[in-house]
Amino acid sequence: MLEDRKKDLAQRGTISLDVRARPGAGQTKIKSIMADGSVKIDIAAEPENGKANAELIRFLADEFDVLKDRVEIMSGHTSGRKRVVVTI
Repeated sequence: MLEDRKKDLAQRGTISLDVRARPGAGQTKIKSIMADGSVKIDIAAEPENGKANAELIRFLADEFDVLKDRVEIMSGHTSGRKRVVVTI
């Protein structure tokens, strides 16, 4: 689902994503790309003590084949709506 964004990352070296996270799911996976372009992601971690954010970072690092420290939540740390930046 993120093929276009992976190409953008390869060309530009950095991308930003609007993410709609749903913590407490059975497994971490992309559910859909919303009409506004945001990425809806189920998170297999509870939203306590940063666990869901850490799982989101791990998942996106795997998806984009980058190190975890190259994925940063810029805003929305305590919200379901987040702005995430991924850098090569």
